[in-house]
Amino acid sequence: MNLHLTRIFFHVAQHRSFSRGAESLSISQSAASKGVRELEQQLDVPLIERGAGVGKRSRGLQLTEGGQALFEHARGIFALERAAADDLRARAELRRGELTLGASTTVAAYWLPLYVARFAREHPAIQLHVAVGNTHTIVQGLADCRMDLALVEGGVDDPDITARYWRDEQLVVIAPEHYPLANRRPLKSSMLNGEIWLVREPGSGTREVTQQLLKQNGLEPAHQIEIGSNEGIARAVAGGLGVAMLPWVVVQDLVALGRVQTLELAGAATLRRPLFRLERTERPLSPAAQAFSVLLDDEPANGQRP
Repeated sequence: MNLHLTRIFFHVAQHRSFSRGAESLSISQSAASKGVRELEQQLDVPLIERGAGVGKRSRGLQLTEGGQALFEHARGIFALERAAADDLRARAELRRGELTLGASTTVAAYWLPLYVARFAREHPAIQLHVAVGNTHTIVQGLADCRMDLALVEGGVDDPDITARYWRDEQLVVIAPEHYPLANRRPLKSSMLNGEIWLVREPGSGTREVTQQLLKQNGLEPAHQIEIGSNEGIARAVAGGLGVAMLPWVVVQDLVALGRVQTLELAGAATLRRPLFRLERTERPLSPAAQAFSVLLDDEPANGQRP
């Protein structure tokens, strides 16, 4: 069924007049009459009682039984159309909608909350969801269109994903409180050979950059223990299990409390890693995702810097 012709018929039937129906659509009366006739031919059903109402002009044109049935169907069709337009307009104006963000564990725990809180205050009608996982898991979720926007640490090699630099994050090597070599500053990398290193699971951006550090500095851990969260690693270091490299935002409280201490490696520049903003390459951002993306260009609300 041709919806354009059905719209013409609906307006004509609603006004019980070709002229008023045409005027409501900003078309000529002849175009309205032609449109109704074409629809009748396509459907092979008469819709208008031609000649009816002669001498009773106040009643206007009359619908056939088929015309009345189509009019009721059309009323529902165009009511749904208006509802769809209203819904999409509300979403475009951020008065309705959902936003699903993906974030790797460190970003989700330490960087994202400030932005989520601000977005929720500014757009309270948007339903927010945050999916948390390691970098590999988040990239897969974004590729599967289960997320609108994502923030991760670590590189991304996927042609369907566009990665844009967001900000840097400082990293530090930490050791237990009474680590015997902590007072050696700077500390030669070779002195850490044979130490137990605590590392994240495969797929984690923190693990990736830790392995890069070990390789660049010729470190050869006697043993590596995998722990599935940065907080778990930090607590394990505080308990004396080994050494680790972690984001400063994760360990700064433990350092302030004296539970762990940072190690300064000789010849090693300030340890930093980039954080990335990820989007689906061929998928335009929704209005809510676009608004959140703009928010990410601002500094965190508390002025915290990497």
